[in-house]
Formats: sequence, C-alpha cells, structure tokens
Amino acid sequence: MLDIKFVRENPEIVKQNIRNKFQEQKLPLVDEVLELDTENRKIKQEVEVLRAEKNKLSKQIGALMGQGKREEAEEVKAKVTAQADRITELSEREKKVEEELKKIMMVIPNIIDASVPIGKDDSENVEIEKFGEPMIPDFEIPYHTEIMERFDGIDLESARRVAGNGFYYLMGDIARLHSAVISYARDFMIERGFTYCVPPFMIRSDVVTGVMSFAEMEAMMYKIEGEDLYLIGTSEHSMIGKFIDTILQEEELPKTMTSYSPCFRKEKGAHGIEERGVYRIHQFEKQEMIVVCKPEESMKWYDKLWQNTVDLFRSLDVPVRTLECCSGDLADLKVKSCDVEAWSPRQKKYFEVGSCSNLGDAQARRLKIRVNGESGKYFAHTLNNTVVAPPRMLIAFLENNLNADGSVNIPEVLRPYMGGMEVMVPKK
Repeated sequence: MLDIKFVRENPEIVKQNIRNKFQEQKLPLVDEVLELDTENRKIKQEVEVLRAEKNKLSKQIGALMGQGKREEAEEVKAKVTAQADRITELSEREKKVEEELKKIMMVIPNIIDASVPIGKDDSENVEIEKFGEPMIPDFEIPYHTEIMERFDGIDLESARRVAGNGFYYLMGDIARLHSAVISYARDFMIERGFTYCVPPFMIRSDVVTGVMSFAEMEAMMYKIEGEDLYLIGTSEHSMIGKFIDTILQEEELPKTMTSYSPCFRKEKGAHGIEERGVYRIHQFEKQEMIVVCKPEESMKWYDKLWQNTVDLFRSLDVPVRTLECCSGDLADLKVKSCDVEAWSPRQKKYFEVGSCSNLGDAQARRLKIRVNGESGKYFAHTLNNTVVAPPRMLIAFLENNLNADGSVNIPEVLRPYMGGMEVMVPKK
C-alpha cells in the first residue's frame, strides 16, 4: 500500500506505474483517492475548528451561570449541543471516507523499481544469467512420475481416492529424498546466518490482507470455515506476519530468518501435461527465507537472497538461470522480483523452482511494521525467497542426476541426509 502523501503529491507517477503494469482499469482509482483524501482532510479541519469552538463555549457556560445569566447560558448550551451533533455527524462520515480510502489504496499497485523491464506478462520476462551447463543425455528421460514409480516412490491413484486430484503419496527412497532436500536446505541457510523457524501454518485475515493482494488471496488461499483463519500458501506470509504491529529497534536489523512449512494452494485452472504429477499441487512443503531490513539495504539483500537459491541448486548439480520478472508479471505489492528456473533435460528447457521478491515497505505499511531509528520511526522493507520446494526440486533433481540404467546419483552434500547413500537404485 502506498503512502497517501506520495499519491497526493505524485498522482501522475502513480498513474504511469499503473500503465506500466498494464492495469489501465485501475487508473480512475487514483482520482477517487485524491477526492476522498481531499474530503477527509476537510472533515478533519472542520472537526478541529468545531472542537476548539465547543471547548471555548463550554467554558463560558459556567461563567454565565455564575453571573445568573441563565438564559444566555442556555443559548450557549444549545450551540455546544449543535456543535457536538455536527462533530458526531462528521466523525461518522470521516470513518466511512477513511474505510473507502483504505479499500481503494489496497488495490493500487506498489511503485515498481526503475530497473524492472516493462512487459505485459511472463512471456516478456528477461533472462539475467545462467549458472551451470545445461546437459541433454544420450538416453531418453522419462516423465518425473515414471522415474518415481520405478522406485515405488509415488502413488497418485490412492491420493486421488483419499483427497482428489492435486495430491500424492511419496514413499521409500523418493520420500526420503524429499525430506533430505528439506533438511539440507535448512542447514544450508543456517550456515549462511539465517535463524531457523517453524511458524504457524494458519494465519488470520488481517495478516493475509497485509502480506498479499486481494487477487492473490482469492486465487491461492484456503479459508477455514467458521473461523477467521486461512491455511498458509507459503510460510513467508506467516513469517512476515510475525512482526505485525511491532516497533523494531534499528540496531536489531536486519531480521534474517529461514522457515519450514507445508503450503496449501487452490491452484485454480486447467494445466497441461508438464504441470501434472507433482509440479502443480494443492499441498507441498517448502523451505523459505525472509528478511526485514532498513530501506537502504533492501536491494543488497534482494541480490543475496536469489543467490542463495542459485548456490543451493548448483551444490546439487542442477543447472539454473535467473529470470527478471517484467512489470506485468509482478504482483501488486512487489517492487522487484526474479524467478530461479532449473534446467529440465527431458523438456530441454528451464522451469520455475523459486521466486525472489522485494516488496519495499508495502507489507510493512499494511501490517504496521515500524522501525525506531535515530531520525524517528519509519516502515521497514520486507523480502522473501524460496530456498527450495521439494516437489519441483525433485523433478529437477531426478532428471539432472538420472543415469541410463535408471539409477540416480546422490550429490556429496546430500549423502549425510540419505544415510550415506551414493546412488539410488530403482526397484523396477
């Protein structure tokens, strides 16, 4: 959410930002905000004047009564009552105006960074850099669920009977590999100085609307019927929510945390063959990283965060690339974002395995996460990035470490989490 003062002083910048995000339907909202803001400030000014006059007149009543001027005192009382009624009327209108103002402000997108490429959708995202050499083996690589089935490692049919489409059972070495990747990612981030945390897996509505846009909320979140609780779509929501309505001391920053959680997502819409299996599902587990920092340090942390993910994937022998998200592909709260994509030897292309985002002070402003600094209080900046989400990581890992005989190599860094296993041998 933008600062109302910024919108008031820079309406054309806000409008151009909306155009850059190809959301022209939101342009009228800027003028609506300006009108409501003007009305709100007029109401506050009138209320302030009325309260001052009311207080002045109230003091006169006692003096007039003491002088025996009862009729004059009653006239002043009537004026005071009329002013009180007007103040009540204005205060009720002020509340409605501020509610409407906040509602609209929550929909106007954050100002994107000047470095973000302008584009309509994800087809116009820009490749930044590749890490590792993409390889295409001289043998055919099966679809990822077929690889897993050779290890008796997945059961989609039973999951459909139990929970429907979009769920799975992982078993045996594949399940162990899943847990190994999560454990390795946890320790990887701890070694990089992040504090490990297991957060609540449900959050209240005020946290949901604080960390994401309404459009994202509708597309992603599952609500708990009859309660003010939502299942988290990513632990970033719960982790940023940890600081709701708090004042942090500047010397305590940055807050760098890595969190484990299951994640729950609606994932609405039809998906192609490449998004079946364990690629796009309703429930998965993830290791996340978040940072709460001073505004001047957020871009430095942004670069550190995506680099962490690149380094982790390279340590597991998976080639990756970073892709700069264009303006039209940025969620409304984001200032800047990039995707980390892993190489798929089977598809002969890259696919998304993580996303790094700098949200500026948008989440902090909504959640009232403030910092007490030398020059006064200000809103913190928040960032988040996927360390690893094993379902998609498993696809990249299995394809890039598969041998012609169907076995899968275990990189050295992962062996301690796999009981020393160097190679996974299929059962079929």
